[in-house]
Amino acid sequence: MTGSLNLVFAGTPPFAVPTLEKLVAAGFAVNLVVTQPDRPRGRGMELSPSPVKESAIRFRIPLTQPERIKNNTEFRSRLAELKPDAIIVVGYGRIIPQWMIDLPTLGNLNLHASLLPKYRGAAPIQWAMAQGEATTGATTMRIDAGLDTGDILLQKELPISAEDTAQTIALKLAAIGAGLMVETLRGLQAGEIRPRPQDHSQATLAPILKKEDGRIDFHRSATEIWNRLRGFQPWPGAYTTLRGKSLQIFAAKPASVAVPVGTIALRADGTFVGCGAHTALELLEVQMEGKKRMSARAFVNGYRPREGERLGELQ
Repeated sequence: MTGSLNLVFAGTPPFAVPTLEKLVAAGFAVNLVVTQPDRPRGRGMELSPSPVKESAIRFRIPLTQPERIKNNTEFRSRLAELKPDAIIVVGYGRIIPQWMIDLPTLGNLNLHASLLPKYRGAAPIQWAMAQGEATTGATTMRIDAGLDTGDILLQKELPISAEDTAQTIALKLAAIGAGLMVETLRGLQAGEIRPRPQDHSQATLAPILKKEDGRIDFHRSATEIWNRLRGFQPWPGAYTTLRGKSLQIFAAKPASVAVPVGTIALRADGTFVGCGAHTALELLEVQMEGKKRMSARAFVNGYRPREGERLGELQ
């Protein structure tokens, strides 16, 4: 296969934009962008385009926003007429039907934000961090009928630092993954990549996040809670209750302080909450329901929590 590859790009969120931009910059012929329909957002609930749509408009790439794709004959005919060499899928948000999988010569190529087979599913970055992984990464793979089960093409690792959150890791992986997709396409075009089947026995799942995932269980160790707090940014975050009102914890760190589980300890060097396994969490930045984010010091000065006062509903 010689010359520039004929591509269709399917994606929706900010994570997908660097890949689209990198493909265009690398000289690939992106002849169609497929993205989700405009959705209501913000206080006014006005219809807003996806980040990928905005990028496609900037590049003046033809665009389509089908509500459904599986049995959409018009959409299917349009893709068939384009005869793409590959369909690039990054966070599109729809299950790719078999007819679409079978259409291009090189297949449907997906950028997944984990080191597959670990963390298959909708929230790989969040769950990798919540589980305390020291390393994550990006994977390019061929889509098949399963959930992130297709053959691996290329992978690149990324260390997770103590300062990282899901938001910072997403930015890094979006950039890494964009370059990896270009490398993948060039490797496939040159016949230099051998697809590698996943070891399904090593698979773990990263299901879509629920609001309840952000509720803090203080019976977990401080490190476990800290990992979940960083992983579940910006949503659902990490929250508990104080005096019947929601208390969101935005920043904290594990500490070596002996405090009963779920209770507040006021010390000269900080504000702590007791956690499981004889550990404690030092509060750094919080937000009470209906108020602005504030430092732990401002929280103590303003709300006057009592020594030994309990947070949340202990389970």
